Amino acid sequence: MEILGWILIILSFIVAFVGTFYPIIPSVVFMLLGFVLYGLFFSFEELNWMFWIIQVLFVVLLFSADMAANAFGVKKFGGTKAGVWGSTIGLLLGPFVIPVAGILIGPFLGAVLAELIVTREGFKQAVKSGVGSLIGFLTSSVVKIIILCAMLVIFILFISN
Repeated sequence: MEILGWILIILSFIVAFVGTFYPIIPSVVFMLLGFVLYGLFFSFEELNWMFWIIQVLFVVLLFSADMAANAFGVKKFGGTKAGVWGSTIGLLLGPFVIPVAGILIGPFLGAVLAELIVTREGFKQAVKSGVGSLIGFLTSSVVKIIILCAMLVIFILFISN
């Protein structure tokens, strides 16, 4: 049973990291699932209230950083709210429409199309917004990986004591 527990916990953590590049997968939910599985298979004793407070703060930070990075990327390159929304929609639909490459092409095309349809600023400005969206997505992914690593390190520190 112990081996099964660790397999499920580690799989949850792996899926959490995969979710940084596939936004359909709620990465933070799988990270938290790994913590809960540890408690269920082994013990919640090591995962005290301080552990959960720290993890909740990281969850809030993760969501805030995720939203801010995408919006910042689009806005920094002159995009509008339409570009941000288009990027988000493209980010969600891209992997389904164009498997694998859609994760990068989706937000770019979503931002470009939204800018062209809503603002009619011109193709050059729409492409700039798309590039900003792509940079925002990549920045967000790096930040998510850093935060997930921090959450994992804290988990390891708490269970190793």
